[in-house]
Amino acid sequence: MTLTDPATHQTLGELTYLRLRADIISCRLLPGQKLRLEALREHYDVGVSTLREILSRLASDSLVVAEGQKGFAVAPATAKDLHEVADLRLLLETHALRLSLANGDLDWEGRVVAAHHKLAATEKRLLAGQEKHTVNWVRYDFAFHNALISACNSHALLDLHAATFDRFMRYHMLAVSFRGAGVVDDHRALFDLAMARDVEGALAMLATHVGRGVTHVLGTGKLDTHA
Repeated sequence: MTLTDPATHQTLGELTYLRLRADIISCRLLPGQKLRLEALREHYDVGVSTLREILSRLASDSLVVAEGQKGFAVAPATAKDLHEVADLRLLLETHALRLSLANGDLDWEGRVVAAHHKLAATEKRLLAGQEKHTVNWVRYDFAFHNALISACNSHALLDLHAATFDRFMRYHMLAVSFRGAGVVDDHRALFDLAMARDVEGALAMLATHVGRGVTHVLGTGKLDTHA
């Protein structure tokens, strides 16, 4: 199960893929860490051939890198990649948000209101020091952004955005740091602008929000800014 996809899947291979993916995004498997097949087989209780297929799939997701005859490793986390992923996220989310604000109906508004309520409640607890980890915040953060763009009427766009969002949030999990009141204000502003159907205002706020997230992660010193 990924951080952004709570759906239940039936096959063992798919479940293992989701578990491995979630472990990479949450940084339980650290950037650059070697992925030894035997160790993975024991931990995830799945065959080596299935693991090879899963790792190849994760490589296509840009979460794993193949090292020729040396096997596989978790994709490195670099400042350059963070900027590239942020640019891709913004490109996809800007397009989807523009479409969603044009198409959104009362049901869409209900989804956005509910998602923002959960996110704001979690952020309030984080600000009060009641949450020790950012995992819940990551889940509700995605749910809010996903709700905002959910009326774009493109499953392909939503799926691509979700995959890119996961890559972006891996950096926040690596930083192990909540951005604080600033991110709460960003989300409230995005919510208000979306409810007002202020397209240009919402798009500008989204760009500012993503940019501030990049600056925050870089400021934690967890990445090699020269990479």
